[in-house]
Amino acid sequence: MSLSGRERITPHVDLNLLRTFLAVYRSGSFTGAAPLLGLSQPTVTAQIRTLEQQTGRELFTRLPLDALAALEGRSDVLGGQAASVHLAGPSELLCTRVLPALAPLVAEGVQLRVTQGLPEPLMDDLRAGHHDLLIATRRPRGRLAALPLADEEYLLVAAPSWARHVEEHPSAEDICTAVRDVPLVTYAEDLPIVRRYWRTVFGKQLSARAAVTVPNLYAVVSAVTAGAGYSVLPRSLCEEHLADGRLALLHEPVEPPLNTLFLVQRPGADANPDVVRVRDRLQHAARAW
Repeated sequence: MSLSGRERITPHVDLNLLRTFLAVYRSGSFTGAAPLLGLSQPTVTAQIRTLEQQTGRELFTRLPLDALAALEGRSDVLGGQAASVHLAGPSELLCTRVLPALAPLVAEGVQLRVTQGLPEPLMDDLRAGHHDLLIATRRPRGRLAALPLADEEYLLVAAPSWARHVEEHPSAEDICTAVRDVPLVTYAEDLPIVRRYWRTVFGKQLSARAAVTVPNLYAVVSAVTAGAGYSVLPRSLCEEHLADGRLALLHEPVEPPLNTLFLVQRPGADANPDVVRVRDRLQHAARAW
């Protein structure tokens, strides 16, 4: 399916119809647009028919099967160039795990367009067709294809000076008590990672409030390494700091809390063979994460 020409949309068209038009254009078919919009295929077809009636012209050219077969394997039927793979995820994970794993594909000619952000807005953008693949920190709702990618381990850490302070505390055996006078550093006021650690490892509700709140986990690592206090961090983000002594573990539970990462794919995205290459490469690389 392709655009039938340079279309002029009247200014009074229903915005829902324009959204449907955009989804069909991006996915390449009525069927592919339906899951992006949360609609049935007949509803998508009906909305495009309505839009065509309002504009007074056919908006898409329906190609016969042999024409579609001729286009198969071409990455970009509109520009004649390889289509970029639009990838999204948390900034820290993209930098520490994902982009290094994909560097060989870039050297082979794969084009990446990478977006960072929070899970829910990125998921909404994927459903709207803005991303091909998303690294998510939770399983998405709905019918999106989501593959478990890896388990991320979380660690309770501080600078060595604070670690010694905790070890010398009269209640050192009770880590919850020993850290009460140590400042807490976090990336969000509701303390999601630290609260989960307390609930999972200690079976308690966290009563502390953040002394320092910063924009992201990179800033948490920087502040904690400089001696601002303690925090809970993903191993991928702090393992080098632990290895060279800039950070120290405050607690080593028998079973550290884990969070499963998911690789989410937009319906129809695998029409671009480079999306498949990126997906397969990430699945392979994740075995060593």
